[in-house]
Amino acid sequence: MDSSTHSATGREAACENRSRCLEAAAEYFDDGGFLRDLNRRVGFPTESDRNPDLAVLASYLRDEMAPGLRALGFSARLLPNPVDGAGPLLVASRVESPELPTVLLYGHGDVVSGNSPAWRAGLDPWQVVIEDDRWYGRGTADNKGQHTICLGGLAAALEARRGALGYNVKVLLESGEEAGSPGLEAFCAEQAGLLEADLFIGCDGPRIRADRPTLFLGSRGMVNFTLSLRCRERAFHSGNWGGVIRNPATVIASAVACLVDGRGVMQVAGLRAPAISDAVRAAVATLPIGGGEGDPVLAEGWGEPGLTPAERLMAWNTMEVLALGAGDADRPVNAIPARAVAHCQLRFVPGTPWQALPALVAAHLRAHGYGDVDVELGMHSAATRLDPADPWVHWCAESLACTTQRVTSIMPNLAGSIPNAAFSDVLGLPTLWIPHSYPACGQHGPNEHLLGSLAREGLQMMAGVFWDLGQNDAPWFIGHRRLSVHTA
Repeated sequence: MDSSTHSATGREAACENRSRCLEAAAEYFDDGGFLRDLNRRVGFPTESDRNPDLAVLASYLRDEMAPGLRALGFSARLLPNPVDGAGPLLVASRVESPELPTVLLYGHGDVVSGNSPAWRAGLDPWQVVIEDDRWYGRGTADNKGQHTICLGGLAAALEARRGALGYNVKVLLESGEEAGSPGLEAFCAEQAGLLEADLFIGCDGPRIRADRPTLFLGSRGMVNFTLSLRCRERAFHSGNWGGVIRNPATVIASAVACLVDGRGVMQVAGLRAPAISDAVRAAVATLPIGGGEGDPVLAEGWGEPGLTPAERLMAWNTMEVLALGAGDADRPVNAIPARAVAHCQLRFVPGTPWQALPALVAAHLRAHGYGDVDVELGMHSAATRLDPADPWVHWCAESLACTTQRVTSIMPNLAGSIPNAAFSDVLGLPTLWIPHSYPACGQHGPNEHLLGSLAREGLQMMAGVFWDLGQNDAPWFIGHRRLSVHTA
C-alpha cells in the first residue's frame, strides 16, 4: 500500500469515527438522557439575582454537577467565592498528561428569578415542559441547558475516544452570573494556576438566528448608571406651584435627551465607539439581524447613521434608557413630583473609556445646564473580543460547519454582555463561545425555553468540537510535539 492510499484510508477512518462520535451525542438526546439530566437540573431553584440562597447554589454544584463530572473522570472541588455573600464556584479537572494542552470550559448554574405567577398556564419554571419543539423551564436556555449540552458532547467524545481525548479538560461552573458574576475575576486571578489552560470554550447566549450555527469571540461591555434629581422633600400642587418651581421629571427627561437623542444616537463624544476595523466590518457584513420567529421589527433610521444593523449591534456603542420614574405613572395626581430618576445603560465595544463614564456623563450634563443631576454607577462589565484572524476562529468555524453542513456565522462579539474578561484578560486565553439558544428564547422572562432541535444539534456540534480538538491539525498541536496521537 503506497503512502497516498494509507493517508486516504486514515482520513476515511477518522471521518467514520467522528460520525460515530456525533451519533453517540444524538443518542443521548434521543434516548431521553438529556431530558432527564436537564429536568433534574432545572428543578434546583438556583436564583441569584435577588436574595440568593447560597445553600441551593452550593447544592446544585456539589450534589448535581460534581458527581456527573466525576463519572467522566474529573476531580471536582467546590471553592468559596472571594466576595462575601456571593455564590461558590466549582472547578473540575481531567488531566491525561501535564505535557498535553488544556481546554477550559465554562457555564453557570444560577438563573434569574423564577417569577412563577407570570408564566403561562400549564408551565412551571422549575420543571421542563415540552410543547412541540419548545422545552420550557427556567434555565433551559440560560444556562443549564447549555452547559448540559456542552458536557453531553464531551461525554460522547470521551466514549468515542475510549477515554483518551489527547488533551486535558478543566471545567469552571459559577453560581452568580445573573448577579453580574461577583468575584469571578478575582477568583480567576487568585486561582490562575488551578485554571491554567491553552483555550477557553463557553456555551451561553443566543445564536444570531435559530437556523444559523454561531460562533462569537467576546462581548460588548455594559455599564448601568442612574441619573437622579431631588428638588424638595415632597410633591406640591401643580396648579398652585406649576411654572414657579422646578419639575425634576422635566429636568431628568431633558438630561436624558441631551445624552441620547430622539433617534437613539448617543451625544456624549467621549463615550462614542472607536472606528470599526476592516476585520470586524468584514466579519459582520453577512450577519442577519432579526427576521426570526418572535423577533421585533427593526426600526428604520434608528441608531447611528451610516452603519448597517449588524454594525450598530455588534461594532458600535449604544446608550439606552431602561426605566424612568417620577410620581406614580399608574395613578397620576395633580402634583409636581419631588424627585425623578432615569436608569440608563451603555453597551460598548473594546477601546471605549467606560471606566470614566461617571465623569464624562457628569461633565456633559454640566455643559448643557444640568450640573445638579446626580450620576451613580451601577453594575458593569468590560468589553472583550478575540481577533477574528486568530487561528482558533477558523478552526472552530470549520468544525461546526463540518457537523451541521451549514456555514457558521462568526460574530466578533456578542451584542449583549458575558463575563468574558475573566478568561480573556485575567487568564489570557483565546475565547470561543458556541451558543445553543436563539434570540426569542424568553431568557430572563416568563416562559423561557430551549428548542429541542437546537439542543440535539448542539450536542453533536460540541461532540464534533471535542473530537476535533484531539486531531493533529488543531491549532494547539501545530508545531508542537504530542505524547499521543489520535487521528482515528
